[in-house]
Amino acid sequence: MIINVKLPLVNLKKINGLQMGDSELQELDLNINWHPCSQMKDYEIFKPLIINKAYGCYLELSNGKRIIDAISSWWCKSLGHNNFELKQALISQINKFEHVIFANTTNKTIVDLSNKLISLMSNLNKVFYAGDGSCAVEIALKMSFQSRIISGQNSKNKFIALRNGYHGETIGAMSVSGIEIYRHHYSPLLFETIFVEPIYVCGTDDRNWTDVSSYWLKIQRSLEPYIETTTAIIVEPILQGAGGMRIYSKDFLSKLYAWAKKNNIHIIADEIMTGFGRTGKMLASEFVNIQPDFICLSKGLTSGWMPFSAVLTTDNMYQIFYDDYHTGKSFLHSHTYSGNALGASLALTTLNIILNNKLYDRANRIQKIMKTHMNDIAEQTGYIKNVRGIGGVVAADLISNNKRERKGYQVYKEAVRLGLLLRPLGDTIYWLPPLIVSEETLLEMKLITTQAILAVYENK
Repeated sequence: MIINVKLPLVNLKKINGLQMGDSELQELDLNINWHPCSQMKDYEIFKPLIINKAYGCYLELSNGKRIIDAISSWWCKSLGHNNFELKQALISQINKFEHVIFANTTNKTIVDLSNKLISLMSNLNKVFYAGDGSCAVEIALKMSFQSRIISGQNSKNKFIALRNGYHGETIGAMSVSGIEIYRHHYSPLLFETIFVEPIYVCGTDDRNWTDVSSYWLKIQRSLEPYIETTTAIIVEPILQGAGGMRIYSKDFLSKLYAWAKKNNIHIIADEIMTGFGRTGKMLASEFVNIQPDFICLSKGLTSGWMPFSAVLTTDNMYQIFYDDYHTGKSFLHSHTYSGNALGASLALTTLNIILNNKLYDRANRIQKIMKTHMNDIAEQTGYIKNVRGIGGVVAADLISNNKRERKGYQVYKEAVRLGLLLRPLGDTIYWLPPLIVSEETLLEMKLITTQAILAVYENK
């Protein structure tokens, strides 16, 4: 039986990018591409930006217009775009080899990177590589779970996580994410997780930053029923990204970690967004004195040049799995591109740049400027509230009585028209620029954000 399939006519010149105008390229894009984290109907009006170049904190469109990348392209461009040292590191590695299976092979680049990573936190001295952030989280969850089976602690098979936390899009990572908009469609597929509400603060000068004793006893009592059944607790340390750029108490995190350690519960620190200087420390886990059992890293690890992730863990965890093959204790999780040499070369160079230039300290310096600017916007416009910030992040909530108005989306569109890529989280606007951002660019961000808000609220 022959089935005739009618295929659409394809303009080869368009596919090859020849004689194609911007509108034609946008039309072709929307005919064939499904963009991430989007309602594609929105694209009927707000067409995709056509990027021609990117450098520093700026994106250059096909028409020559410059757009400030105020969100570090989904929080990963810590060193900005088109960094020369990263480009040279990539070229150097390409001239050697681009990728070789990491099972039973090694190379100097990956060994040097692992040595650098294990120097970040004294108790974490083993590195397992993966491809992206969600997969790093899956690895940590699976290691914790399997270690309990090997150790005969079969009752420890549940996870505790924070409300409003976000850990990725794969099923395990989504199960421990506490944001309903991302998870509710998939609830039948997700495993049970116990969620805890953190104590939120506006920054490090908030009273609750250093003392949540008045709240902790109630939280501890709510957790006690799960002591014998919990294998691990997973958190984004200090700063929750997709949950609305919410900052929570250092003392809350410290008490939570201490409770976990006391009760033989593993600690998984998801530093995919918070790591590498973003919160004003090399790792956000440094805010507390207790070290986690796992740290998940990605995003800024290669400064957004390519997907690459790693899980740091302890020698104690490693030894649980270490035995003769026939015992069945092997951790058989695998990724084709685990330990990819190109990613390793970028990560090693990124770490050296951040450490040598102390960009985590720079994050604290720009925090003062950004928070002052955001408070000025709140005062000048009267349309934002709850200004908060830590390290290289500042956020505020647009005042809106009706979520269907989508004030954040309207401000987003207007800001892009004026030259600023914001992409709010619902009605939360935030700045999370590359850590190399200049004071002049920060001022430009302030002026455009102000204009965009006034344009939406007052049609100015």
